[in-house]
Amino acid sequence: MNVLVTGGAGFIGSNFIYYMLEKYPKYRIVCFDLLTYAGNLETLEEAMDNPNFRFVKGDIANREEIFNLFEEEKFDIVVNFAAESHVDRSIENPGIFLRTNVFGTQVLMDACRKYGIKRYHQVSTDEVYGDLPLDRPDLFFTEESPIHTSSPYSASKASADLLVLSYYRTFKLPVTISRCSNNYGPYHFPEKLIPLMISRALNDQPLPVYGKGENVRDWLYVEDHCSAIDLIIHKGTEGEVYNVGGHNERTNLEVVKTILKELGKPDSLITFVTDRPGHDLRYAIDPSKIQRELGWKPQVKFDEGIRMTIKWYLQNSKWWQNIINGEYSSYYEKMYGNRQVIAG
Repeated sequence: MNVLVTGGAGFIGSNFIYYMLEKYPKYRIVCFDLLTYAGNLETLEEAMDNPNFRFVKGDIANREEIFNLFEEEKFDIVVNFAAESHVDRSIENPGIFLRTNVFGTQVLMDACRKYGIKRYHQVSTDEVYGDLPLDRPDLFFTEESPIHTSSPYSASKASADLLVLSYYRTFKLPVTISRCSNNYGPYHFPEKLIPLMISRALNDQPLPVYGKGENVRDWLYVEDHCSAIDLIIHKGTEGEVYNVGGHNERTNLEVVKTILKELGKPDSLITFVTDRPGHDLRYAIDPSKIQRELGWKPQVKFDEGIRMTIKWYLQNSKWWQNIINGEYSSYYEKMYGNRQVIAG
C-alpha cells in the first residue's frame, strides 16, 4: 500500500505516521505538509530514517503540486489531516481556514478521482456538531446529530465534510469521515490546552483559563485515535461517518488541576481570563457505531494518558521549547496578553 498522509508534520498526523510505520512495515508512507506554524519537521526526525517514508513540502490547495505528486506516487489511500485547526486563530483570520480546510479538500479529492484511489479518508472533528448543555450529561453526539457550527474553524470543517459526502454521492469516490473528540499526547503543539498548561506550569508561569473553566471536553489519547483511523481506512464502509470518542469527559479546570497535581505545582498558578466568543460548552461523543461495526474501543483512560503525556513533555523539553521560543511567543502575547484577568 502507498499511503498519502497530508498534514503529517502536525500533532495527530505525525502520531499516525509513526503508528502506521510500526504496524505496517511494508507500507510506503508519504507525508505532504506545508510546514505552517503548527507543522514541525523536527517531529518527523525519526521517521526520516525509514526507507519507506518520504516527506514532501507543499500546499494541499495548490492543484499543480498535488496532481504532480499523485502522478508520481500512484497512491492507494489518502488520509487528510491537513487543516487549520485552532479556533482562536479562525476568529482572527477566517479566510485561511476556508482556503485550506475546504478548497484544499476539494483539490485532494479531484486528484483522487483522476488517479483512482482505494480510499479517501477525511479527518474531521466533533466541533461540527456545535455544543451540548452542561446540565444534560445524558446527551451525546451521534453521527445523526445535526451540524451546528460555532466558529469559522468548525464551519470550515463541516463544509469540508459535506463536500466529501457529495463526492461520494455524485462521483462514487470511496470516502470515509471520522469525527473525533479532543486529542492529547506526544507532539501536541503548545498553543492547545494541555501542552500549553504543561509548558507554562513547568516554568511557574500563570495558566490562562477561559471563563470559569467549566467547559467540558471528551479527551482521547492520540494513539487511540490512530487505531480508529487505521480500522476505518481498512474496514470502514464507504460513504460513512464514524464518531471517535473516549468517554473521558473533563472540565477544562479539572484538566488544568490534574496537570498541576501531577507536576507538584500549586493551583494558585491558575488565572481566569475573559472567555472567547462563541465558546462551546460541552462536547461528548457517542462512539457506539465504530465500536459496533469495527470493534474499536479506546485503550487509554485519561488519568493514565495524562501521566504519559506529561512524562513525554518532561523528556522532550527541547522539542516544545524550540517552538515556544520562536513564533509562538509573540502569538501567545497576542491572544492572551491583553485579555482581562477575571480572578486569580
